[in-house]
Amino acid sequence: MKPIKISNRQPVPQWGCDLNMGLILGTRHNFVIDTGLGANSVAPVLEYIGDCKKPIIVINTHSHWDHVWGNWIFADSMIISHKLCREMLEEGWDKGLEKNASFIDGEIHKCLPNMTFDGKLYFPEDGISIFQTPGHMPDSISIYDAVDKVLYAGDEIGDTDDEIIPQIYTDMETMQSTIDIFKTIDFDICISGHNKPQTKAVLARMEAALPEAWAKQNEKG
Repeated sequence: MKPIKISNRQPVPQWGCDLNMGLILGTRHNFVIDTGLGANSVAPVLEYIGDCKKPIIVINTHSHWDHVWGNWIFADSMIISHKLCREMLEEGWDKGLEKNASFIDGEIHKCLPNMTFDGKLYFPEDGISIFQTPGHMPDSISIYDAVDKVLYAGDEIGDTDDEIIPQIYTDMETMQSTIDIFKTIDFDICISGHNKPQTKAVLARMEAALPEAWAKQNEKG
């Protein structure tokens, strides 16, 4: 994993299988966005933060296993998710761990979000807003840094440019509504869970690709 400088406040640690974790060095808090596959995924983030004493706030963008297994490292910090995310993790943690054990990257312990919300959350001193964007998953959320105009979209963007629409576990209309939300946000860079950084032009590509991608996903069942 290596940090890649995105803007003044944001080095983005990346895991070897193209998993992006986010770090925002805010005015009052440091925000860690997703926690990867275990202790080893989180280690470069902690190393980068170093001796900084600002409180850490962790944000889980959704309940998929590759975004939450390092939560336990931050058990004494605030760990935020949508309320559905915590419910889904409570129900599916053990199954996800058993099915995907080959991806474990360091020590893992079950650790669920300790603060949930429905709607929006704001951290005005840091210029951070968190809001639900249920396209990829019904529990998906996104994070906007208004200071550096960076949007963290989780897995709302597909893993590659050839497949710019992610797997949709909601429906086509809900995915379109998430794209519409992103259109209203004044961002310069968008960080997704697995793809390279994108500009706002990605939204037009997603909108154009959505009908065909949805049809293909339905064909596969």
